[in-house]
Amino acid sequence: MKTLILFDYPPTPTGLSMQGDMLYRGMKDNGEEVMSCNLTGSLQKQWLYGSFKPDIVVGVGHWGDVPDVVIHPQKFGVIPVPWFVADGWVANYHDILSSLPLAFITSEWVKTTYARDGVDVKNFVVAHIGIEPDIYKPISKSDPRVKLVRNALGIADDEAMILTIGGDVTSKGAQEMFKALKIVNKDFRNWKYVCKTWGGGSSIDHRADELRLIEELGDAKDRVIYQQGSFSRDFLPYLINACDIYAAPSRLDGYGMIQVEAQACGIPVISINKMGPQETIVNGKTGFLARVAETVDLSEEWVYEDMGFEKKHKKKFDRPKTFAYRADVGELANYLISLLASPKLREEMGRAGREHVLLNFEYHKLAKEMTKKVKQHLNIS
Repeated sequence: MKTLILFDYPPTPTGLSMQGDMLYRGMKDNGEEVMSCNLTGSLQKQWLYGSFKPDIVVGVGHWGDVPDVVIHPQKFGVIPVPWFVADGWVANYHDILSSLPLAFITSEWVKTTYARDGVDVKNFVVAHIGIEPDIYKPISKSDPRVKLVRNALGIADDEAMILTIGGDVTSKGAQEMFKALKIVNKDFRNWKYVCKTWGGGSSIDHRADELRLIEELGDAKDRVIYQQGSFSRDFLPYLINACDIYAAPSRLDGYGMIQVEAQACGIPVISINKMGPQETIVNGKTGFLARVAETVDLSEEWVYEDMGFEKKHKKKFDRPKTFAYRADVGELANYLISLLASPKLREEMGRAGREHVLLNFEYHKLAKEMTKKVKQHLNIS
């Protein structure tokens, strides 16, 4: 079977790009005939349809990428097998998605989102995203490379480092974390909270609310450290290993790749008991999952031309849709206190997390599983 994978290629450190690259490299290492191409590169895609002659095209993205990863290959007689995340809701292309012989999604929650919004998901199959456990692995805090990271961030040896990484950190639950740390700070003061963003519009949009909550920390506000910019895949394992707790009680997260990478590094994770993290984190064993305290429900939403509509307009829903979640601040505080108070618990959870990832999320294994499912569903040898 020949497979062409369409994603944000050449690979960047972003989640969707890494999702495609892990599949590409996993299949290639497994001996499959596979090539990759940027999902928007129409000319190169057409050239590869004719020169490589793929049996299937796996397009990594979300429903808004249907023109690039489904309609385009269909136009040239190639079977599309998209591998999608959710993006809050599914606004368009319902009939096209429902008619696919096979589509992959990153979690059961993503599947329920597509079903909620009117897509027939009978041919939708969950495929988790693989990671590299040889790259994302435990590295001692005494390792000079890890110590350099902690020193550069101003983390003392006796301080616990909490880390959140995202395009913006509010979407990863940082505002709920600020509120939880205000509670934690009454009993524990030897912590620093590092918020790493990629920068740009989404992080700027939330900055005022974040700064207001940081001010409410009082004399602990200087323990919040922002880092901005793009870091390479080679550096991220050292940044993750520099922390003692990885925190991402995300407001919207169809998978949570960095939570998996943190577990692979032997770092306990705090997240939310909903969406993708329910499937990637073992509550009470590899980390803690805080309950959902509230939801953001909308009865209408804007749609735009780049979503495949003729013009911008508001779309009203038959019933309100949940677009985001908020983790319970009290539970987040309790989980932080438990982990801050017990290095032994952090070590035990970290060890369990590493074992969990090796068993369930190694990228060669998951690439092999996806290949097998494609061949079975589409009767391709």
